[in-house]
Amino acid sequence: MSFELGLQCRDCGKQFPPQPMAGCDECFAPLEVRYDLEGIGHAVSPDRLRTRAHSIWRYREFLPVADEPSARERPVGGTPLLAAPTLAKALGVRDLYIKNDAVNFPTLSFKDRVVAIALSKAREFGFSTVACSSTGNLANALAAGAAAAGFEAYIFTPADLEEAKIANTLVYGARLIKFKGNYDQVNRLCSEIAQRYPWGIVNVNLRPYYAEGSKTVGYEIAEQLGWRLPGAVVCPMAGGSLIGKIAKAFDELRQLGWVTNSEGARICGAQATGCSPISQAVKAGRDEIEPQRPNTIARSLAIGSPADGFYAARTIRQTGGWAEDATDAEIVAGMQLLARTEGIFGETAAGVTVAVAQKLVAQKRVDPDRPLVLVITGNGLKTLDAINSVQAPIPVLAPKLSNLEAYLAAPLPPAQPAALAPTAA
Repeated sequence: MSFELGLQCRDCGKQFPPQPMAGCDECFAPLEVRYDLEGIGHAVSPDRLRTRAHSIWRYREFLPVADEPSARERPVGGTPLLAAPTLAKALGVRDLYIKNDAVNFPTLSFKDRVVAIALSKAREFGFSTVACSSTGNLANALAAGAAAAGFEAYIFTPADLEEAKIANTLVYGARLIKFKGNYDQVNRLCSEIAQRYPWGIVNVNLRPYYAEGSKTVGYEIAEQLGWRLPGAVVCPMAGGSLIGKIAKAFDELRQLGWVTNSEGARICGAQATGCSPISQAVKAGRDEIEPQRPNTIARSLAIGSPADGFYAARTIRQTGGWAEDATDAEIVAGMQLLARTEGIFGETAAGVTVAVAQKLVAQKRVDPDRPLVLVITGNGLKTLDAINSVQAPIPVLAPKLSNLEAYLAAPLPPAQPAALAPTAA
């Protein structure tokens, strides 16, 4: 049974029946899905969830999907929430957890969640072709999901996309087309395509449904903490949708009485300094998002005109959170710190999250005595170019023990660029 009631404008409140639709026809603001939350509360409980598999479909009553998941729905989500004591010590907090979507199925990023919901809805609406504009992870996820579900897929990207993300798209048979320009220009083109072609463009006319997949990150965090909310969550921001949907998930669980602690979670945002329109708005205390021309190694976050930026900034302020940004050098150092303390290789967006978390702790924007969750959204194998440039030379020796012993006895080679310095003993 579906508890979806339809769509609603996030600004003027106008309501619409379920349909492929990009924005409100009155005020052009984004739309979001409405649910019968009371009905959900009667239909499912935390105890009932325990009998279900660990994937996004575990929370199907909270999603815009019809009935039981079919055999075609793949086990997306259900990623681990890992205690991270060594990184906690480095950052100066008591309890730190990593929500690790770098191991999400099938393409190693949180975008697998949103694509799974978008494709379920595309099938319901009768689309045979799906498409997206992408900075990389969405391209991978849509190409893989479309291949498995039998959709024809078109992927539109900026021309400077990382080679690993291109290969991880083409292998699934999607038609990838690069465009000269940045993501924002490509995304505007997709809006025109959606008006001319009968395609389901997952982040344009399917965006209200697609975005709901991100809520499952919030449900999983709360359940994995024993149906409690953390003290704060630090989340990378590109279009600004993920951070708002985590907050929406926490709010729904509070309304249903599923989370037991009364203190809310501070929602904190992380951006790269070279593309930081949301964090700059938060720090300046203004509502307006001033578009930027992206210039950062964190290409998955390089959206200069974020579609949900206004709402992300509002969510951060309303929850008592904060936003910060990280330079390219700090991003690489953050990737190294995460890898060397917890054995997790996250992409450049992960470096942004770790570097920003360290700044938020230093600025006392988060309570070091309450659990802190860092959301890692993509795998480091997709952004090897960012890390390769700072790796020390690898020794090549003749295979003799004497050579090895001479090498080990020699002074260490010049130090690599330092990882983020620990802030606490």
